Amino acid sequence: MFSSVISRRTFTLMLAAAPLSACADAPSTSARPGMRAQDPDLIPRATAGWSDWVAGFRGRALSQGIRAETFDRAFRGQGFVPGVVARDRNQTEFRRSFEDYLNIVANETKVRDGRAAFARWRPTLEAIEARYGVPAEIVTAIWGVESNYGTRRGEIPVISAVSTLAYDGRRGRFFEQQLVAALRILQSGDTTPDRMTGSWAGAMGHTQFIPTSYLQSAVDFDGDGRRDIWSEDPADALASAAAYLRDAGWRRGSAWADEAAGGDLTPDPGGPSFRTGPNFGIIKRYNNSDAYALGVGYLAQRIAGAGPLRAEFGPDRYGMVKSQRVQLQRGLTAAGYDTGGDDGVIGPNSRRAIEAFQRARGLPVTGEPSVALLRML
Repeated sequence: MFSSVISRRTFTLMLAAAPLSACADAPSTSARPGMRAQDPDLIPRATAGWSDWVAGFRGRALSQGIRAETFDRAFRGQGFVPGVVARDRNQTEFRRSFEDYLNIVANETKVRDGRAAFARWRPTLEAIEARYGVPAEIVTAIWGVESNYGTRRGEIPVISAVSTLAYDGRRGRFFEQQLVAALRILQSGDTTPDRMTGSWAGAMGHTQFIPTSYLQSAVDFDGDGRRDIWSEDPADALASAAAYLRDAGWRRGSAWADEAAGGDLTPDPGGPSFRTGPNFGIIKRYNNSDAYALGVGYLAQRIAGAGPLRAEFGPDRYGMVKSQRVQLQRGLTAAGYDTGGDDGVIGPNSRRAIEAFQRARGLPVTGEPSVALLRML
């Protein structure tokens, strides 16, 4: 058994894709507002530079076994997606406290929806657990963190997204590998170019597999002849996530982590600490982030019926605890400055509301919460 600890410090959630990760941008997709394919900068458009790059790439793809008809069909109607490049260049460091991260990926709404999803798909999830040895609640939690139980699977054409990133060149070699893998998926007949959609970084389906991880671990669990992680029926996607974790070394019956007040490793005074087991590192193979692994494990426990963390988080850098941040959001919204919710997470919507309030009152416009601002409200 090995141990790790997550403290109240600010996490840097690294969103760059890594070959060992199943999904390219999970912290992003789970902690940021969704990117809609109808956003103007996410509409593919065939530019001269991108088209020239595709023409040069064609020979490399065919030399790796991609058939000409597969290539031509895959690229029909595709194009350069400027918003993909913008998001890739701006997402390297995205800072949230661990408390905020949990409030996003494992809030009470996510727990409630997870329990409903678990109940609806319980026979399938239990059959997946029996075959692959990964607990049904862990698979459900990954589903929840990655795509909000299938409601946010991504709408951007994967061929356009990964070819854009390969052409852009910042991580050109990695994304060219993903592009070849995506073409292999199409060549296998598992899906079609119009159905192969995903996130801006090419993560696909209910459990947000990047193409190479799909080729490695995707399975046809429902026996229809296709490894269909895009279908409204999540069986293949959920089983594929379990297969990925099994292949990564999941140990049946071993722990991932437990909250351990006063344990061998502790966070800042008054906050929760965790003693982690062998399967904690296996969850990190899905996304190499301590926050991600703890978020998945904690959400899994809540879905299975456990209560919230026992230890509370201390004041944030503004001297406020969650209940005060919630009151602040409610006060701003009641005053006509909509924060978009009252989850206690001071994100872009809340900061804009604070700025508008400060501007209207002739205060210094900082966008930062404070106890003094709460008292005003």
